[in-house]
Amino acid sequence: MYCTETRPYNQGARLTAMRPWLEGFPATLITDSMAALTMREKSITAVVVGADRVVANGDTANKIGTYQLAIAAKHHGIPFYVAAPSTSCDLSLESGRHIVIEERPAEELTSINGVPIAAPGIDVWNPAFDVTPHQLITGGIITELGVFLPSELQAALTGRLTAL
Repeated sequence: MYCTETRPYNQGARLTAMRPWLEGFPATLITDSMAALTMREKSITAVVVGADRVVANGDTANKIGTYQLAIAAKHHGIPFYVAAPSTSCDLSLESGRHIVIEERPAEELTSINGVPIAAPGIDVWNPAFDVTPHQLITGGIITELGVFLPSELQAALTGRLTAL
């Protein structure tokens, strides 16, 4: 298992890689920018990411960098899965275009622990999330209710909720 560190907060190092390691599974930590090379060089058989939100057409929003993982997986012919609880599915939004993306403060990129590391006054764009289009989710969306192709998700969740 390869886990990306997810800057600037290193959640991948602190959370994603830590859990399997504590459970005794092999995990290798890489930087976010190593993902495409890792897919090419390390015989990756699947990419699994989380999602903070899944909308009706199967587009998903997750931490910044998820979209580029999906593009790289598609290029390398690797199935791309999104794992999310059904409570993260918002069927009231038609597509990912309707998801509001949080932008974080510039200081997260221009300093470390209050110490400047970038040119003073440099422009910064720091979105916290990105949207992965449903066409790139080639493996499926994994929920506690099952694994669904993006095109099946809305019907599966609607049918399941009606049955309850």
